Amino acid sequence: MKKRSTRKKIIGTFFVLPGLISYFGWTIYPIIKSFSMSFYKWNINPDIPPVFVGIENYRKLFQDDLFWSALKNTIIYVLVTVPGQIVLGLLIAILLNRNIKGKTVFRLLYYLPVVTSWVIVSAVFQYLFATRGGVVNFLLKDVLHIISTDIRWFSQPSMAMIPVYTLGIWKGIGWSMLIFLAGLQAIPRQYYEAARVDGAGAWTTFRRITLPLLKPTFVFELVMLTIGGFNVFLSVYVMTGGGPRNATQVLSTYMFKQAFQYFHFGYGAAISVVFFILVFSIAQLQRILFKRD
Repeated sequence: MKKRSTRKKIIGTFFVLPGLISYFGWTIYPIIKSFSMSFYKWNINPDIPPVFVGIENYRKLFQDDLFWSALKNTIIYVLVTVPGQIVLGLLIAILLNRNIKGKTVFRLLYYLPVVTSWVIVSAVFQYLFATRGGVVNFLLKDVLHIISTDIRWFSQPSMAMIPVYTLGIWKGIGWSMLIFLAGLQAIPRQYYEAARVDGAGAWTTFRRITLPLLKPTFVFELVMLTIGGFNVFLSVYVMTGGGPRNATQVLSTYMFKQAFQYFHFGYGAAISVVFFILVFSIAQLQRILFKRD
């Protein structure tokens, strides 16, 4: 019996080993390497040895106005897109959880943006929000008559983040819908039947049964969407490149710019370390605050 148990453990280890090697090679090692690089003035040329500068990169980072601006833009992006995805995803999940004709097709259509390339949809939204010939300006000016002149979405610092917010919400609704749908289908039907017998209305049932039993789903969504929001990169990089005048610069694009455009790898690594600590801390704080008994 003991030999059989040992053999099962060995076989299980061989199955898990490739995943562990991949995880350590592509996740843990880069984190450790970034932390190490952040204390050096790192040169891409292997013939030039890195120069140890201690905490100089971190001192420079906390005195960098562009870093704080990028951090502010990232936080605002999270605060706008995460509630938008959760609220719209929940509403659509509730609608698609009913017995309606063709609900499988609707689920597929809503989930389609999730599996579509970020580069492609970013280019599409760049066209939609174009100043001249863009669909959004056409609808607002020529169809709805809300504005009198075309809005320069990507050249006005005050407007440039709106297309980024819109794309972030639109692309994430399908994923949020799918998770909420799974949570809704896990709620026993007996609770709703008992509520109907007691004379509870739709709003009371939603508030007293659906929302409390969806709490674990809300926690999961909030943590995952927050992490995803802080990692926003491709939509900003493709649509605005961080402009105009760094108005749409977020942490990921600023880190990329420092490392791969200016070749300040040590400084870029310092940004990535602060970025990692920030996201990890927020995720753990959310988990603790919403932890179930």
